[in-house]
Amino acid sequence: MTDLYPLLMQPAFDPRPWGGTDLSPIYPNHRFEEKIGEAWLTGDACQVANGPLRGKSLAELSSHYQHELVGNAARDLGRFPLLVKFLFPNEKLSVQVHPDDEAAQQAGEPWGKTECWYVAHAKPGAQIALGLKPGATRAEFENAIHKNRAEELLNWINIYPGEMIYVAAGTVHTLGAGAILVETQQQSDTTYRLYDYGRPRELHLTRGMAAIKDKVASGKVIRPAPLSINGAGSRQAQLIAAPYFMVDMFELKEAHVFGTQDATGKHSVQIMVAIDGCGIVEVPGTEPVTMAKGDAVVVPACIGEFRVCPQWRVEFLKSAVPGGLLPEPATRL
Repeated sequence: MTDLYPLLMQPAFDPRPWGGTDLSPIYPNHRFEEKIGEAWLTGDACQVANGPLRGKSLAELSSHYQHELVGNAARDLGRFPLLVKFLFPNEKLSVQVHPDDEAAQQAGEPWGKTECWYVAHAKPGAQIALGLKPGATRAEFENAIHKNRAEELLNWINIYPGEMIYVAAGTVHTLGAGAILVETQQQSDTTYRLYDYGRPRELHLTRGMAAIKDKVASGKVIRPAPLSINGAGSRQAQLIAAPYFMVDMFELKEAHVFGTQDATGKHSVQIMVAIDGCGIVEVPGTEPVTMAKGDAVVVPACIGEFRVCPQWRVEFLKSAVPGGLLPEPATRL
């Protein structure tokens, strides 16, 4: 018997020079004096907002409960496996790269950073950069950095609401303004900044250039068409299935039952992030948890089954750790 229950997370708003003060598309009741670039939902320091464990961090809970919270699909039972956050770019982010597990461990970090971005909102013309232009070399890119012309060698692509972008470790990347993204990633904040448009922030060229990979699977994920569920206008779409995470989108108009066990028989913590509408997460013997736009609810792996009841309608992303070894997703640029 466990004393764990569905955990409503308190967003941690992180100031960034490229962020904005108006987050109303996701958080309509919040106003900020400083620029907010990210809203962390499941970082190590993120805290529970409901029930007896209110105020406890995910790092504390993962260390104490281990597989009961994170599940036996996680690579490290004592650490929360996935960091999920909203990104609010109001200006271009720095051009950066993240190391893979091997490169990160050589630098004394526990693991690398592969991530994915779900485009929740995007204005016309919103863009991201993934990798270098065809034919551009790392030497040319490094030379362009020193000449303040790095942007010219980046592979810029337009993005649209509903798309999922896979960003494998070792990919040079950045975000432009005009979109709101939900990022799901390995629980790591190891970032090597390569170029920052003259902003007075530290660059990490030696480690960053060494972390760049010539061939990566990054790009827009090619995914199957959404499936109808419940027969009442509800739908499910598999957004990505990758080595470190699986993310599905659900739009519910009737109650639906979920489980924490996948087809391999392994259990994983489930992370739900509400994109629109409102729903209630129910587990017998625990207090129901209301999940509205911008909220994240963490369902411990030991729960087994839980139910989400929409209040008219709720749209959310559900992420988990795969129980088996999955290949990188099929993508296109």
